Amino acid sequence: MCRVLMVHVSGFYAWLKNPLSKRALNDERQTELIRQAWTDSGKVYGYRKLTDDLRDQGEQVSENRVARLASLAGISAQIGYRRRLVDTEPSHLWSPQMLWIGNSMSTCLTGSGSPISPTSRPMRGGCIYRS
Repeated sequence: MCRVLMVHVSGFYAWLKNPLSKRALNDERQTELIRQAWTDSGKVYGYRKLTDDLRDQGEQVSENRVARLASLAGISAQIGYRRRLVDTEPSHLWSPQMLWIGNSMSTCLTGSGSPISPTSRPMRGGCIYRS
């Protein structure tokens, strides 16, 4: 089997004795610490703040290592904060294409003076279109 795989016999038996290196075991342990710190932050922190959290716990890690381990684990920072849209009206009162606010269809006009169809783009007026 070693000849077919082109592996030294001593290397195969060393692998059987200790399949993961010390560094690989330490990477697994620190990845779990990173994942725990990330979930504690509400899945917001990036690698810089995660590094600070691990250093506060007494771990000796660099930013580059935390960035590598976080990337391999699929951990990334939340970039930007989006406002959550709140739907205050039931969906059966308006069509999914548009919502008319305080205007009837005849008064909601484009710049040319023609009524807006559900597929046209608004220019001015009280029509709010939803995509």
